[in-house]
Amino acid sequence: MELQWFQEQTRRYRLNTVIVGTGAAGFNAADQLWSLGQRDIAMVTDHVKAGTSRNTGSDKQTYYKLTLAGEEPDSVGEMAKTLFSGQCVDGDLALCEAALSTQCFLKLVNLGVPFPRNRWGEYVGYKTDHDPRCRATSVGPYTSRYMTECLEASVREKGIRIFDKMQVIRVLSDGKQVCGLLCLDLDRAGDEKERYVLFQCENVIYATGGPAGMYADSVYPAGHYGASGLAFEAGVKGKNLTEWQYGMASVRPRWNVSGTYMQVLPRFYSTDGQGNDEQEFLRDFFDDPYEMMSKVFLKGYQWPFDVRKAAGGSSIIDILVYIERCKGRRIFLDYRENPCGGQVDFGRLEPEAREYLNRAGACFGTPIERLKHMNLPAVEFYRERGVDLESQPLEIALCAQHNNGGLSIDAWWQTNVEGFFAVGEVSASHGVYRPGGSALNAGQVGAARAAQYIAVRRTETVGENGAFEAAASQALVWARELAGRVLAGEAVGTGRMSAHGCWDQAAPRTSVRELWDQAATRMSRFGAAIRRADQVGTALRETERVLGQFEHLAEAEGPGDLWRVFRLRDILISQQVYLSAMLDYIGHGGKSRGSALYTNLSGKKPDERLPEEFAFCLDDGGLEKMVQEAAFKEGRTEFCWREVRPIPQDDDFFENVWRGYRENGNVW
Repeated sequence: MELQWFQEQTRRYRLNTVIVGTGAAGFNAADQLWSLGQRDIAMVTDHVKAGTSRNTGSDKQTYYKLTLAGEEPDSVGEMAKTLFSGQCVDGDLALCEAALSTQCFLKLVNLGVPFPRNRWGEYVGYKTDHDPRCRATSVGPYTSRYMTECLEASVREKGIRIFDKMQVIRVLSDGKQVCGLLCLDLDRAGDEKERYVLFQCENVIYATGGPAGMYADSVYPAGHYGASGLAFEAGVKGKNLTEWQYGMASVRPRWNVSGTYMQVLPRFYSTDGQGNDEQEFLRDFFDDPYEMMSKVFLKGYQWPFDVRKAAGGSSIIDILVYIERCKGRRIFLDYRENPCGGQVDFGRLEPEAREYLNRAGACFGTPIERLKHMNLPAVEFYRERGVDLESQPLEIALCAQHNNGGLSIDAWWQTNVEGFFAVGEVSASHGVYRPGGSALNAGQVGAARAAQYIAVRRTETVGENGAFEAAASQALVWARELAGRVLAGEAVGTGRMSAHGCWDQAAPRTSVRELWDQAATRMSRFGAAIRRADQVGTALRETERVLGQFEHLAEAEGPGDLWRVFRLRDILISQQVYLSAMLDYIGHGGKSRGSALYTNLSGKKPDERLPEEFAFCLDDGGLEKMVQEAAFKEGRTEFCWREVRPIPQDDDFFENVWRGYRENGNVW
């Protein structure tokens, strides 16, 4: 009777569409839906001011779009081919991102994002990585923040409701169709009768970002975790999950150390865990200090780790940082002293580094003096966040930065679960490589496509729904029981899984914080840029054990810790699916590509001075036109492989398109 009362009294909201996440993609989805006439919508977020869009950037954060200046030829088709050439990219998604790039870009301009243009009104651009044109543009380090703030202002002006401090803990579906969400009210987590909130809806637009919480070494902003595991649990398929971007970044604060941070030639050194035993570890590898400094310089241009640049290229620096971190040591950049001490003989640098620094007038002094000369805001950025590069070193690591894979979507950004749309980084529109800045465009395009489809094809008013009532009741019972067990501690049981996989009744529970630290550290060590099949397998088995006994293992410090409990469970599901995808990729003959080096003793070491375990084989293109899809079912992950969808080649005779547009609202 008490349980029935509890279910009946749980707060409920009925809406046509719920948008989960308040980043640039989520806000654009809400704004577009409203503009298209769908007003029965709301946004749900655990923290409206958190997230990657609002809290991250780089030296010059890029937005990628169709060329809108100069005489250089460009077209939607050419841009689509560029995106499609990134390997494992579906052509229809590439075409959509190219076709809508101008529309989405100009909407941002009209909302107030100050993208630069010349005195004639042209939106000038520059060439970014993997870009054959000059399609890139920027408003500085915080391009995505400007976007998010302008889109949020538009949403708030329209009066669209935003449920803040609501953490989604269960996606309600039958594996085929979505029907709602179960949330934890973070402001009422201490009240057992008020802590849960139900949303019944016809559509969910999932804009939760990449699964950043999986990694300990991460440049994602603190407070951004992602929620991909909940989608997998609800039956949504994953795609290209093996494909990430990793690069060196500072630990506190989290920020890419790209561009001039590397071009001024900082000194690398490591210490033990207590900050003692300082060693310039790069010098142990490079016989020639000027070869070392030249490789460091190139990391400014070539910030993401790239296996193609590991052999004789700048990515050897990333590998050496990774190796040193695996020894349990901490890595620092020091701008106070030159590498190797003394003065730099700039004439001995390799030509690209020498010529650049000479043209910049920076062939003098120490790294901090060069950095202040070339990019003073880069120094001020850290000073404003409590790190004075003039007087202290900067701790760094090889960090997860962006997931090129994610949830599998069609050309309307709808997943295989009807009514469940994925936009922004959580969706898998990219492949192995992508032009810098294309992720910001993809998030805006995906939001626009999902909104357009919902506004035309999925306009139902939410009514009584037996499937929702059944799913909601089951989810409420599950959440209540899990919370009771992790909060009860000794009263429920004190056992835990031993290192050998046996249940040990005498062992104490482990705090959810400690379990999270263990899981994230394990993922950064074995499931990040450097991957070895046996180690990935070991990490997967440990993740499965923890997830399988989660309610008996985890201990919450109190109701205020429940958000961590539900968040960690989501992260563990994500880790299980992603690690499984890596093993499946290896099993299909997958080789090193993108930002992932798969060790292979039958291959070749990128440098003879490295240990044998870092031998690898470069991808020979055997899987570049294949897509790996993952489905999480009953605690296990199943995989299928398919060919990429080609770029559509429609006969767009104007009269036929015009008629179809009039009849279908351009949704067919």
